[in-house]
Amino acid sequence: MKARRKGWIASVVFGCALSSAVGQTPQSPVTIRLDQAIQMALQHNHSLLAGQTMVQQNQAQEVTANLRPNPTLFTDWEYLPLVHPANGGFLDYLHDSTEADIGLSYLFERGKKRQLRLQAAKDATAVTRSQVADSERSLSFQVAQLFINTQLAQSTIDLARQDLKSYQDTVNISEQKYKSGGESENDYLKIKLQLLQFEQDVQLAQLAKIQALSDLRQLLGYESVPADYEVEGAFDYQPFILTLGELQAKAVVNRPDLRAAAQGVTAAGSQHALAKANGKVDVTGATNYSHVNGISAITFAVSVPLPIFDRNQGEIARTNFAITQAQEQQAAARGQVLTDVRDAYEALDTAGRVAQYYRSGYLEVSQKNRDISEYAYRRGAASLLDYLDAERSYRATQLAWRQAVASYLTALEQLREAVGTRSLP
Repeated sequence: MKARRKGWIASVVFGCALSSAVGQTPQSPVTIRLDQAIQMALQHNHSLLAGQTMVQQNQAQEVTANLRPNPTLFTDWEYLPLVHPANGGFLDYLHDSTEADIGLSYLFERGKKRQLRLQAAKDATAVTRSQVADSERSLSFQVAQLFINTQLAQSTIDLARQDLKSYQDTVNISEQKYKSGGESENDYLKIKLQLLQFEQDVQLAQLAKIQALSDLRQLLGYESVPADYEVEGAFDYQPFILTLGELQAKAVVNRPDLRAAAQGVTAAGSQHALAKANGKVDVTGATNYSHVNGISAITFAVSVPLPIFDRNQGEIARTNFAITQAQEQQAAARGQVLTDVRDAYEALDTAGRVAQYYRSGYLEVSQKNRDISEYAYRRGAASLLDYLDAERSYRATQLAWRQAVASYLTALEQLREAVGTRSLP
């Protein structure tokens, strides 16, 4: 009875476990869109996160720059006896014959050095913050570029599999014709040998996708996405109407590297003002209490360096030239921004025209040419060479079209990077 009960219980447990296992459905891979990928990279990319710590480091330097000098406490007790005094008591000797001093000194900074140090540190922080923003701009473009490469690889895989399936049907028909005597063995072998190219296309496309996903994962933050993630989004040509003048004006306002160059001029001016302030001498004030030979006294002292030789002339001259250097760098950055926008605009315009060529009829022509040649070959109305040539032309046209779309989308992302914003007019 007990054995039967145990067997029944075991059957129930196994049945529940089996039902649970059958009811489970495999989880679909994580898919991300382009905007999600960029946000993930901005939040999890380790190189960017390391660069962002420079802002916090500069803010810590602001704290240091705003600190006041520490006061100095000094004390001494002199003429202490090594042996017991011969005349009088020991305490009387300490009171009447030794000297004790205790005092406090403080450096008074002149020329508003502390305020200027703080301003210079804040200006340096502003430059660093803009440089980090420029790193984010570059990272966004890199993510978008790899994202498009992944989409291109997936589209190529779809094309290669479609071509492989279609050509496999052709091989099967050719084999039947060969066995029935309607085709020579040489022609059949040529058809079958061409199948290797289609199989190789599938494998190479899959490898390209794996590598693109791996490189993209590194930019997103290796731990932020699982290994089997996928990308999704439109991979097609969409006309974009833009004007060069508006884009250049928008870039001048938005580009963080140009903003960093302008802030560099301000920071150089702050350093020059600080250098001039450092040329002014500081005053040290001190007060001292002394007990000497039974007499107590207070001493006040003031010390001022004489600026005869060192008036910080070299640093003042250097920072003055640094202002000119920063101004020239700002002018160069502005020119570079305008050049980047123009180059990206022309690249997008050219890529768009190339894509329009394919959309204007060449895709349909290649498709129709392949279909007609295949139909004619299967019915013996076209030669093998004509069919293979049409097949190669179709495959080359389809691959070129997908590469043209990828080039156009990449050029669009490059234009977004050049303008400094993903929101274009």
